[in-house]
Amino acid sequence: MHVTAKADYAMRAIVEISVAPDGRAKAEQIAAAQDIPLGFLRGILTDLRRAGLIVSQRSATGGFRLARPAEEITIAEVIRSVEGPLALVRGLRPTELDYPGPTAPLRDVWVALRANLRAVLDHTTIADVAGGQLPAIVQQLAADPAAWTN
Repeated sequence: MHVTAKADYAMRAIVEISVAPDGRAKAEQIAAAQDIPLGFLRGILTDLRRAGLIVSQRSATGGFRLARPAEEITIAEVIRSVEGPLALVRGLRPTELDYPGPTAPLRDVWVALRANLRAVLDHTTIADVAGGQLPAIVQQLAADPAAWTN
């Protein structure tokens, strides 16, 4: 899986919002704290707002806040909000593929890949990341020395 800068920045922004002292952060604060280009961040925040993950408030004390508790927002939701489906092959969902002859099992490989992405990303919340308490499956996978090599 290729994690784009947009998806990475979206995750970093939403975690920053989740740990903001009053639960609210301004775009400028997020950009400075995470070294994200402000113009790019504004587009990402718009995507997150449209997806219903954050809300914005205009005022002197305004900014962005989570639309729901951090425990209810998953990494997968954040990625989907800025990038679309988690696993595509040539722009298609794995279940939409059909391969001829001996390559037919490839569809199952792509479906399994998507299932594994979901096992991690659909079960890891913003609160897990912000609190440094990742789910056991994530800890186990990250602890495997083979995970750290190409």
